[in-house]
Amino acid sequence: MKKQCYIRGFGAFVPEKVLTNFDLEAMVDTSDEWIRTRTGIEQRHIVAEGQATSDLTAQAAEAALADAKMNREELSHILVATCTPDAYCPNTACITEDKLGLKGRMALDVSAACSGFLYGLKLASSLAQTEEDANILLCGGETMSSRINWEDRNTCVLFGDGAGAVVISATPTEDSTTVVDIELSSDGSLCELLTIRGGGSSLPYKVGQQVPEEHFIMMQGREVFKHAVRSMVGVCNTLIERNGLSPDDIDILIPHQANMRIIEAVGKKLTISSERVFVNVDKVGNTSAASIPIALGQAKAAGTLEPGKNILLTTFGGGFTWGAALLRT
Repeated sequence: MKKQCYIRGFGAFVPEKVLTNFDLEAMVDTSDEWIRTRTGIEQRHIVAEGQATSDLTAQAAEAALADAKMNREELSHILVATCTPDAYCPNTACITEDKLGLKGRMALDVSAACSGFLYGLKLASSLAQTEEDANILLCGGETMSSRINWEDRNTCVLFGDGAGAVVISATPTEDSTTVVDIELSSDGSLCELLTIRGGGSSLPYKVGQQVPEEHFIMMQGREVFKHAVRSMVGVCNTLIERNGLSPDDIDILIPHQANMRIIEAVGKKLTISSERVFVNVDKVGNTSAASIPIALGQAKAAGTLEPGKNILLTTFGGGFTWGAALLRT
């Protein structure tokens, strides 16, 4: 019988600064109506000057630890899913560890774009299953505003900053959430459809060089939409069938909050009614690897994650990467 692991605490944090669609109207050729009708987004949160991804993950971690009723010293591993790290080196997990006042833990970044949190959940699950005393902090954090071309109206309206976190253990508590199953996939042949190439080894910078647009998010939106919906629906159906369930058995669907059209298309194709689909994209935008853990943290705070619920998570991101996870409260 496969060992299971358990989420003992959830946390979310978004920066104080809010950037509305009306703010964007003054920055780029767009309008509130254009953004809302195409994405469902009304606002997003943006970091303050000098605020980095690790500042966000540390705050989300504090919230998750408080929800888990756990002292930070009990943590054995720190994982951070992000595509906007503080730096190439050191990794953001190490910096998060330091901001939590800890030393000596295994600290690792996970890079899978918007799918990073679910990829990290798979790693955390494996660690918990092999180390009985493990208490793993898994964060998803992004400062997407640092990689946005604010002159590109097709991408700058989509993204926001924030972080979410969970604490995962090998043993359950009275109110812990079970990680039942996870399925992940990828297709690197489609990598150019959604990418941030600038600064990597394939497109390195030179001292004094003007920053090119490849430094920022570049996306072919229509193609991404098509692959995202197909891939998320497919992996969700795999997970539902493998666990002897039907779509009617899913109490809450928490999809990656990319935009409202993708969310609605995935829910419709899975025949999961809109009342059972968690949505916060209108208030936070697309926060990449932070998207699902922010949603989980906000859902927990709102009392949505009641006992006895089947929760289906699904995501899609650059790579392409995608996946789904089944939780049971």
